[in-house]
Amino acid sequence: MHEGVAITNRNYPFMAYGTDWLAFGHLVIAITFIGPQPDPVRDKWIFHFGLIACAGVSSLAFIAGPVRGIPFYWHCIDSCFGIIGSIPLLVCLRYVRTLEQMA
Repeated sequence: MHEGVAITNRNYPFMAYGTDWLAFGHLVIAITFIGPQPDPVRDKWIFHFGLIACAGVSSLAFIAGPVRGIPFYWHCIDSCFGIIGSIPLLVCLRYVRTLEQMA
């Protein structure tokens, strides 16, 4: 793996630029989840957005994975990110529903 990365970086240094944007995208999405802190009831749509994104992870893993020739067990591992990521979002939505009933 190290050799593949080293050769790619030497021959195609522009490929690393894509990983920079990938990291930036993750940071932007993470910042989005700070939004509900002041008023989680009003901004509960952010939790729904997160759940949709988690569903997209699993869908993409099982659709794009076979096209790219990725082994099946990797699809399952990739899908775990969506499944595990949905758990705290569902907990947050439960708390939001409790807050809605209190208001």
